[in-house]
Amino acid sequence: MPFDLILRGGRVIDPSQKLDAVTDVAFAAGKVAAVGRELKADPATEVRDVSGLIVSPGIIDLHTHVYWGGTSLGIDAEEFCRNSGVTTSVDTGSAGPGNFAGFRKHVIEPSQVRILAYLHVSHAGIFGFSDRVMVGESEELRLMNPVDAARVADENRDLIVGIKVRVGLHASGTSGLVPLEIALEVAEQVGMPLMAHIDHPPPSYEEVLARLRPGDVLTHAFRPFPNTPATAQGTVKKVVLEARERGVLFDIGHGKGSFAFKTARAMLANGFYPDTISSDIHQLCIDGPAFDQVTTMSKFLCMGMSLPDVIAASTVNAAMALRRPELGSLKPGSVGDATLLSIRQGQFDYVDVVGEHLTGDRKIASEGVVIGGRWWHPR
Repeated sequence: MPFDLILRGGRVIDPSQKLDAVTDVAFAAGKVAAVGRELKADPATEVRDVSGLIVSPGIIDLHTHVYWGGTSLGIDAEEFCRNSGVTTSVDTGSAGPGNFAGFRKHVIEPSQVRILAYLHVSHAGIFGFSDRVMVGESEELRLMNPVDAARVADENRDLIVGIKVRVGLHASGTSGLVPLEIALEVAEQVGMPLMAHIDHPPPSYEEVLARLRPGDVLTHAFRPFPNTPATAQGTVKKVVLEARERGVLFDIGHGKGSFAFKTARAMLANGFYPDTISSDIHQLCIDGPAFDQVTTMSKFLCMGMSLPDVIAASTVNAAMALRRPELGSLKPGSVGDATLLSIRQGQFDYVDVVGEHLTGDRKIASEGVVIGGRWWHPR
């Protein structure tokens, strides 16, 4: 089969294959067709010289809010992905069973970039989130809709990858663990993983982790105090280590209030790397402190994670969390997505959610994306 597109001469970093080499990547019929040096082009093949750039599998942002126009926190997925090198945007609970149909028809289906979703167990998802109105959807238990959530998740398995719930003082008030227990029941019913948001107690970090199952995701995992995974002495809490041991996944979910350099330094110093790096991009953090996915990745690069590890946390690890092994890889036969990155040298100012600044000497920048085997970087 002739190749539709060849990316020629880039540094290919594909953690799914433990590959880090200067080589070519070819695409055909919407999939990765070949990886190798000096791949042959046919007259109709588009060839792009990407020498000097990094070619990674298509970046997956495991935590976004892209129900643009349907929720006040939603941002435009295509604009965000174009600027951030993201080929798969995973919406985490913007929509619930009461409004997922609109999300699917008006946002997901017309989108040129792939959008997958965790379905919120609350009837209308995250409906009251803006700079003027802040309503914790899990605080009102009358909004919990497990029966319809299970039905909608089952009917939309092509797009819905799991169940979402938000617990904590801001999201669930004094409801404690009740919304989490309801969401776990739905996840169990439909055989999907759960993603749990956590903010201020109640409930505590320990209480939430104790209930999560292998394959479930705790997002906002490197939160500032309170509900931080690190002790005052800078060690990792025992319950956190035990949860990882049994298969709970730890996602960054930077957002407006959920990532602190102090916490990250402690966790990384103990060798506790995040399973997945995600932006939690929405209307209240897209202009800072999160900005985008590549900025979130850059923070970890500047804090000492290796570039292959940072890429793994935004590709193959995210794909495994989604249970979509066809994503996050450049193995032949995988979905034909790739991200072109550069590493800029200089002095770059990074800020976390509590206002601490970090001066980094490197910045990851998006230089283009391939989606479905075609170059996609419209301006």
